[in-house]
Amino acid sequence: MLTLLGIRHHGPGSARSVCAELEKLRPDALLVEGPPEADSLLPLAAHAEMKPPVALLLYPPAQPQNAVYYPFAEFSPEWQAIQYALRQRIPLRFMDLPYSPPAVDEAEPVPQPPSLDPFSLIAEAAGYADGERWWKHFVEQRRASGDIFQGILELMSALRAEVEPNPFPTAAQDLRREAAMRTIIRSTQAEGCQRIAVVCGAWHTPALLHPEDYPEDARRLKGLPKTEVAAAWIPWTYSRLARRSGYGAGIEAPGWYEHLWQTQAQIVESWLTKIAHALREEDLGLSPAHIIEAVRLAETLAALRQRPLPGLPELNEAVQAIFCFGDDAPLRLIHEKLIVGQRMGQTPAEAPAVPLQRDLAAAQKRTRLAPSAAPEMLDLDLRKPLLLERSQLLHRLNLLGIPWGRLETRRGAKGTFHEVWQVEWKPELAVAVIEASPWGNTVLEAAGHKLCADAAAVNELPALTRLVEAALLADVAEAIPILLQRLQQTAALSGDVSRLMEALPPLANVLRYGSVRQTDASLVQQVVDELAARICIGLPTACLALDDDAAQAMFEQINAMQHAIEILQDEAQSAAWERALQQLAAQEAVHGLLRGRASRLLFERGEEEPTARRMSQALSPGTPAAQSAAWLQGFLHGSGQALIHHPRLWQVLDEWVAALPEAAFTSLLPLLRRTFSAFPAPERFQIGEMARRGGERAAAAAVAHALDAARAEKALQLVWRIVGRDAP
Repeated sequence: MLTLLGIRHHGPGSARSVCAELEKLRPDALLVEGPPEADSLLPLAAHAEMKPPVALLLYPPAQPQNAVYYPFAEFSPEWQAIQYALRQRIPLRFMDLPYSPPAVDEAEPVPQPPSLDPFSLIAEAAGYADGERWWKHFVEQRRASGDIFQGILELMSALRAEVEPNPFPTAAQDLRREAAMRTIIRSTQAEGCQRIAVVCGAWHTPALLHPEDYPEDARRLKGLPKTEVAAAWIPWTYSRLARRSGYGAGIEAPGWYEHLWQTQAQIVESWLTKIAHALREEDLGLSPAHIIEAVRLAETLAALRQRPLPGLPELNEAVQAIFCFGDDAPLRLIHEKLIVGQRMGQTPAEAPAVPLQRDLAAAQKRTRLAPSAAPEMLDLDLRKPLLLERSQLLHRLNLLGIPWGRLETRRGAKGTFHEVWQVEWKPELAVAVIEASPWGNTVLEAAGHKLCADAAAVNELPALTRLVEAALLADVAEAIPILLQRLQQTAALSGDVSRLMEALPPLANVLRYGSVRQTDASLVQQVVDELAARICIGLPTACLALDDDAAQAMFEQINAMQHAIEILQDEAQSAAWERALQQLAAQEAVHGLLRGRASRLLFERGEEEPTARRMSQALSPGTPAAQSAAWLQGFLHGSGQALIHHPRLWQVLDEWVAALPEAAFTSLLPLLRRTFSAFPAPERFQIGEMARRGGERAAAAAVAHALDAARAEKALQLVWRIVGRDAP
């Protein structure tokens, strides 16, 4: 006897009905829609450490990026069927087409799949907006199983006969899948099993009812390519099970479905209570009266829509109206935390895995950094050994293309010993681990080999220095000598000062990290000394005759170089850099932006008198206004303190602005406004006050210059007579 249990993947109502039907049937063999290559992994589903959601991962060892996933949740009917078979110790098999994609037989006509969703026909007849909602209300939310599977079989038979001609031709891939399923059913029957239960998608059930009636199955499956396939269990998450993740058989609300599976009574009341607790944690005050009112509203909406029970749409509307007072913002929180859910599964340590996976699991356990489906922020103090090891692990994984963590930009950072990471484990990272496994059996070994291979393929100096920095951050010490040798070879052949300037800042960071991360960065010092010397010698020449775009790029590199020199704190390098800036500031053929920036950096080193002279020259009447404005932009970049605390500089600027012709002032105004708008608000206020006081003094001087002393004396004599006093 063959019993077909047509289900919807990951449906709690289907799962409940499957459990009840299996208890009634007591089959002697069970077949479940799934990858036959994973049959050997089925016993692990009963392991005590196996906690769904989990997924079967199938991949060709030579091309792990072509992996496919078969997810299971606790409420998946396939998962519950597997658990039943393992408890009863009856034969259990997956049935489906093998992993390898079949080649299409061009001689055979390939019917096109129906353009219309077949279930929408049923939904329309029943008064529902779509087939998904109809299935939820009539199958997934039902509490009693009854004889539902016979009804599903009859309904699918009628539906396939309606939308497909003669009798069930569908897409070529589905035809092959159903042929493979029937072949496995016949094989199980040939082994002597009498009561076979089949759990599969409802759409396939009519095509499996009489497996012996399809003699063309062998021909349809002939010539399928055979590919070596590896399989493994991996943790999964509800967010990846959701439809929005792109998984073909995904569902919109895994958290809601879990609630339907686990809750036997008062489904609406308990769900709304969960939501109320979640909103209370966000400081939204809710009372039991709110819950009662929301239950009444949800049930009223369901009755008005002729639904047997409130569904998720009715519950969401009740929550928005009663709990959120019409605001939809809290609903986004509810969607992430409860409707989708943040659950992540777990697989046993005994599950098959490549060596790199096992080493990563050991490192996660050693650093007490467990994978989590919800994003988390890690604040790491690198002076503590455990937190330093966490940082090194995350950096090594990033080198391997396994982005478990992302290093955040640090605002108000506590120092070089401080890092902030955002970590979030995504199921597809399991594939990234498998892809990285050819580089080595441990995370450290694989990161080192990957670094050396990347260095061999790179010819750009800045990219090489970034690799050296990454090696130190990840503490891959064995790779650093190889990287430095490659770096020296490339630097010796490079005459581009711009490239050298791009390369130095990462190496300066390397020297800075050395003491903090307890690693030896002394090998980098020689390379830094060579690069710094070559940059200081070649900079003045490299800055000649640059257009605006090239000058802007060099401007950014000079700022980065200045920061690197400050980090290095080497007297010889600092002196050489100062000499280079002096040459740069004095060359008229250099773009005004760069001369102005060099002048400002020299000013900050204590050159006040030369700076005033340079500023007077740059803002002199003989200099074109555009060049003067560019010089000023470079000099005032980021701060106006020089103008506030040094009156002579302010006077030079004030006189230059006052002397500008109206047309020149109008054209330069946007540039000047952009320069001054970058200053902090207190600086802008002080500069504004200085400009106002200067205007008042100028007005007073103009009045004094126009005063007639003789007439004023006569007026004073009259004033003294009026007040009755003698003139002094």
